[in-house]
Amino acid sequence: MKIVIAGYGVEGQSNLRYFQKKFPSASFLVTDERESVDNLPDGVSFQAGFAGLADAYLIIRSPSISPEKIKNSGQIWSATNEFFAECPAVIIGVTGTKGKGTTCSLAASILRAAGKTVHLVGNIGVPALDILPEIEENDIVVYELSSFQLWDLEKSPHVAVVLMIEPDHLNVHADFDDYLAAKSNIARFQTSDDYLIYNSKNEFSSSIASVSSSQKKEYPFALSSDIISAIRLPGKHNIDNACAAILAARAIVPSLSDDNIKAGLSNFTGLPHRLKFVAEKNGVKYYDDSISTTPGSAVAALRAFAEPKVLILGGSDKGADYRELASEIAAQQMRAVIINGENASEIAKSLNEEKVSCRVVCLKMAMMSEVVEAAKSQAQSGDMVILSPAAASFDMFKSYNDRGEQFVAAVEKL
Repeated sequence: MKIVIAGYGVEGQSNLRYFQKKFPSASFLVTDERESVDNLPDGVSFQAGFAGLADAYLIIRSPSISPEKIKNSGQIWSATNEFFAECPAVIIGVTGTKGKGTTCSLAASILRAAGKTVHLVGNIGVPALDILPEIEENDIVVYELSSFQLWDLEKSPHVAVVLMIEPDHLNVHADFDDYLAAKSNIARFQTSDDYLIYNSKNEFSSSIASVSSSQKKEYPFALSSDIISAIRLPGKHNIDNACAAILAARAIVPSLSDDNIKAGLSNFTGLPHRLKFVAEKNGVKYYDDSISTTPGSAVAALRAFAEPKVLILGGSDKGADYRELASEIAAQQMRAVIINGENASEIAKSLNEEKVSCRVVCLKMAMMSEVVEAAKSQAQSGDMVILSPAAASFDMFKSYNDRGEQFVAAVEKL
């Protein structure tokens, strides 16, 4: 029996470990878009590309590998499908363009404050199959789901959370309809016993809600002042994320108290590279929002602060439209915009069309230390410098984590 592991990143390696234990007598082939991979165990074959897989009994697709790239007469499966089929515990699934990791973390923190055993897995960085053997029936799983993990999902979670959605990953998905269809699978297979929490102010989140047969709950909604004061994250968008997390937790534990909610919210101080305070230098505060890979997330970062701002933008393109962001910059109290990266010219054009009045410094492909120095030279005491690139990181960095870490290191050297 031949089993193919398609894609050999972090999740692909997890898939190989899991399915080798499940099918100890099978032969395994790893395939990848790269010409070679590291950490291949003895006895496992490797092939570059996805041709000639028709004889495979089972192909396990990694998230970033489009199902359209794999042709096979057998079963094409994924870690997400396997986890949903085998998990003994209730699952809260969270998707959206931005805010997934924060909402997942807030929901998990609230449930833990209520005394529950919670497993936080998925796109947030923990391969779900690695911890599947540890999960017990009375536990709760909070699963961060990207469009790539949802592409071919065959079972929806008991509690589905759909955050704000905007066009994203259009360099991988065929078009926005394909992206939205993938996101919709989080709700498509729900029944009347399930729950859907969705952002009623976002038309695309609302359209996904229409495909679900579940019990629907809308957010945002008004929170009491004491609950708002427990949220330790900046920005209105994080109040919205807290609303979604509260509804998700209450869907599982209806008796959840306000004390549990406040404790859970205050216990979570934020994930790395998500509008995270770095340092104050010469009266200027620096924030790392490297996770921002869409214009909408940069808009949310700008709206989180009233102070004058220096914004650092730019990276590799994902098919985004920067006009709304340019309009927001024109309306904000801005000191300067620093543009760097592969799509710097495109962003500069959008800013010019919106007649942005603040200083615009276009650096193209500068080192992060140069970018931070440029921001420092434009900022004044009392200002905020925010790295919120509104673009992917792969033009100059290994990942958004790498980009954020280089920003933090450059700021600390000022």
